[in-house]
Formats: sequence, C-alpha cells, structure tokens
Amino acid sequence: MTGMELQLLDRGTIRSDLNFALDGAVTATYSDRSPDLEYGEYAVWNLLVDHPEATVLWDTGSHPDAADGHWPDSLFEAFAHVDADERDLETALADVGYDVSDIDIVVQSHLHLDHAGGLYHFAGTEVPVYVHRRELEHAYLSAKSDAGDTAYLAADFDLDLNWEVVHGERQLLPGIELLHLPGHTPGQLGAAIEADSGTVLIGGDVAFLAENYEAGRAMGSSLIHDSQALAESIRTLKDRERRTDATVLYGHDSDQIERLRGTL
Repeated sequence: MTGMELQLLDRGTIRSDLNFALDGAVTATYSDRSPDLEYGEYAVWNLLVDHPEATVLWDTGSHPDAADGHWPDSLFEAFAHVDADERDLETALADVGYDVSDIDIVVQSHLHLDHAGGLYHFAGTEVPVYVHRRELEHAYLSAKSDAGDTAYLAADFDLDLNWEVVHGERQLLPGIELLHLPGHTPGQLGAAIEADSGTVLIGGDVAFLAENYEAGRAMGSSLIHDSQALAESIRTLKDRERRTDATVLYGHDSDQIERLRGTL
C-alpha cells in the first residue's frame, strides 16, 4: 500500500538458555553427561506502522522495571531482560522520531510480560488496544488464578484500557490484516502488512528463532501452549509467504532484527 512505512523498534535483549528457544539444543549423552549449556541474547522488538490513516504500534514490550521487581524473580532468572529500563518504549520511539502521544492504535500480539509491559502508557486514554478474545480470557485466567500460564502479569494489562476485542481474522486498516495464529498462546495475533517495501508477515512467537520456522526445529515445551495449533499456524504463514513472497518476522531472532532494521 502506497504511503505505509514500517520501523522496527529496539527494545533491548532477553538473555536465556538456548534450550527454551530450540528444544534439546544442548543435551547430555553417555559420553558427555555434563555438556556446557548455551546462554544467549534474543531480541525484544516492537513495530511501528506509519499508515496514512493512523500510526500503529505492534506490541508494547517489557515493563522498564522488569529487573527491579516488576517481573517475578523466577521469570527474570529464566528470561533476564536486563536492559528493559534502558530500552523503554519512549526511548525506542524517540530513536525513530516518534512519541507515545503519536500512537493512534496499539495491537497486542499476545499479553506475555515481554510483550505487554508498556500498556500502562495507554491506560486512561481512548487509544484502542486490539487483542484477541481468547488471549484476553487466557491472560486473566492465568494472572488471576492457579490455572493457565505463568508468563502473564496482571499489573501489565489489568488497567483502564480501551480494549478492542478481536474475534477472528479481520482488517485493521487498508493493507493490514490481523491473523489468528494460536499455539504459543491461545490468542496470539499475527498480521499481513502490505508495506511500500513489500509484504511483511508478522509471525512473532509462532517462531522464537529462524530455525523454528525455516528448519522446523521445535521450541522448548514451556513456550508452547498447543503444539497442534502451532503447527497449523506455521503452515498458514508458510502458505501466505509462498503466495506473496513475504518477509516473515520472527519473535526474538536477534540476527534477523539487526538485518532488517531500517530496511522494511
């Protein structure tokens, strides 16, 4: 679509064991019963879509106090976002010449703590926050009870927000289609974006790294809510990629984000 530009926002890096991203990347064997684990850095990013009709923010990243008590110790130990305070949303937007006040629409791919921690910026405003119905339900179930998943923090999303609940695939704006891509979470959203530079498919945490999507290597089981749904979501993305010659954005692949920044 003419006049639509994309900017990847640098929200810092998460540090964690590679086995979370690639199931069984490092395993003990009979001859090597204590192998060295691989501890790496993984990108946290948001996407700014400068559309002729609105400025759209895709995800809001980690809360800047992730390392200072906002995240539970157990989750920070597993997925340490040590520079969340240095790469907060205001800083990342300023890098590309924008301010939080410029945002007209927020889309939350899902509500895990490394994706929804900046929603407080939009509390008490009229800015619509798009989220899938199943994601909102699962997030509240998880954060408010012993059921569900541990990666949801009520403090991130139990706010006075102008929720726009998505029930299925739908057009957000001309040239931006929201896709339901469950598997990592029940209500994960992706998108097909017809930008000036070509079609971009946001897969997000459907694939933590390129190897998950391109080589079929499974993510660690702790990152998968429904493996069958995840496999179907990957098939959906690959079919669209084949038909549109699209660029697929992965969830936390530092090499890809570094390569694509400034080129989308």
